[in-house]
Amino acid sequence: MTRAITLLFGAALLVAFFATVAAIADDSDGAAGGEKYLLRYQFKPGEAVRWRVVHLAKVKTTVGGTTQTTETVSKSIKLWKVTDVTDGGSATFENLVEQVDMWSKITGRQEVTYNSNTDEEPPAGFADAAASVGKPLSLITLNDRGEVIGRKNLHKATTNPNEGQLTMTLPEEPIAAGETWSFPYDMMIPTNNGTIVKIKTQQKYSLERVKNGVATIHMATVVLTPVHDPAIEAQIIQRRTDGTIRFDIDAGRVLSQQMDLDERVLNFAGQTEPSSLHYLMRFTEDLVTDVPQTDEFAGKDKSDAAAKTASKPDEEAPERK
Repeated sequence: MTRAITLLFGAALLVAFFATVAAIADDSDGAAGGEKYLLRYQFKPGEAVRWRVVHLAKVKTTVGGTTQTTETVSKSIKLWKVTDVTDGGSATFENLVEQVDMWSKITGRQEVTYNSNTDEEPPAGFADAAASVGKPLSLITLNDRGEVIGRKNLHKATTNPNEGQLTMTLPEEPIAAGETWSFPYDMMIPTNNGTIVKIKTQQKYSLERVKNGVATIHMATVVLTPVHDPAIEAQIIQRRTDGTIRFDIDAGRVLSQQMDLDERVLNFAGQTEPSSLHYLMRFTEDLVTDVPQTDEFAGKDKSDAAAKTASKPDEEAPERK
């Protein structure tokens, strides 16, 4: 396996693990009246906020007529344990993964699985993920717009060159439906010769509507740096985002999000022989309102769960009542 393909598969597995206070209005009234909404995060000291995260990815590579497919499924419970909140709304919290259930399959090899609650020893490739479960990964301080203003890594698994945004960054001023805002972000991309390339990008957001106190926001990554190397492009597409976020304005937190990607890159392995890469991904995150079971994923068939998640219709989810 070439170094280029190794970097791609490593990035896919890494992503798989690690992987706001206005009024109530319907979408038509908000758009027609131009009503503006102040979006802000809100947390309380001692609060524990959890999200159920599912990440599905399929990477199909063809090099010189040989095709290999890697499929990964990661299901986890993400936990923020809030330790302090300032008068200005900045929150400090421990960032943890409470439990994880992972599945991986590569062409020509036997599938590999790991469940943090039922498996004593992790298989090769999942050791770092297993060592991180249940331990504080980092101590984060976010301001009320979601910008990281303080970070202390507490575990080796969180040390990487792409530390940056942890959640959606909110606009500085109140915003109306149809308006947009953006946040700059630098991607650090490793190359085949061992160097790191900085790619300037922008996370662009658009407030689509507000209904029953829930803001629906579209988010997409815009790459600003011209990229002419397919090997770098092949890694960028695995870090892009494109999808919808639902934000509870009154509670001041993300209710859910879904990101979907379907991207292709040609000649990512160089010019010596034809190559292509096809990347399919779905990422979902849903706020957990009840305390998770000891094993949130026990007894659930991974392939069946993946199929159901991947085929979930794109219809609008019910808004908060």
